[in-house]
Amino acid sequence: MNPDLRFIEVDGRTIAARVREGSGSATLLFLPGYASDMDGAKAVSLDAWAVERQIGLVRFDYSGTGSSPGDFADGTLERWLDEALAVIDQLTAGPLVLVGSSMGGWLALHLALRRPDRVRGVLGIAAAPDFTEWGFTDHDRRALQADGRLERPNPYGDDSQLTTLGFWQSGECLKLLAEEIAIECPIRLIHGDQDHDVPLEIAMRLMGQLRSADVQLWLVKGGGHRLSAPHEIRTILRAAADLLELSA
Repeated sequence: MNPDLRFIEVDGRTIAARVREGSGSATLLFLPGYASDMDGAKAVSLDAWAVERQIGLVRFDYSGTGSSPGDFADGTLERWLDEALAVIDQLTAGPLVLVGSSMGGWLALHLALRRPDRVRGVLGIAAAPDFTEWGFTDHDRRALQADGRLERPNPYGDDSQLTTLGFWQSGECLKLLAEEIAIECPIRLIHGDQDHDVPLEIAMRLMGQLRSADVQLWLVKGGGHRLSAPHEIRTILRAAADLLELSA
């Protein structure tokens, strides 16, 4: 059964979360991707696995997504980062292992930089740091500047994928890949070699920029961006178990 929804307030915004208590030394914190939520396949699979092993797990929705009220168009990377920090500070205690999917992987890196005393491991699933730089064409940027928003086809649903100028500008201010990323804890990156949304080159660049001496890139043959097939989920769970063991 899902834990009951809990709510916290962050600068007037209401953030929904599900907190599962565990008996281990570290708690997992799941960070969804862009326009995703805490009830996606990877998050739910991780939750079921945590139940079996009595591992603490916190899932939450950014404002304007899932069970958190608000307008998605008001969301920015900085705003969602502030919400993730509030979830850590208000709903967790002790060591953490962060699990970030796509954009959530970008946020996980910033959380590890801001809470180094709490974060003992980072798992990036098709992590997408700096995607406001490499994920948009010059035409896209001109459209954003002119219209304040950009709608592009969504490969995972019927609705178009919205990006606002506010989100794009926020992302540009939070880029990481141009210099060393001062994270010391163990890091696991899982990436599909057929990921057409986040090129494998990004995972390689990220691995090279991380300061940690314990960074591993786990490449999934035939894997796309979603990494939600049963064998891909098993790979994610193995990486989470590895980081939890190291955090003990």
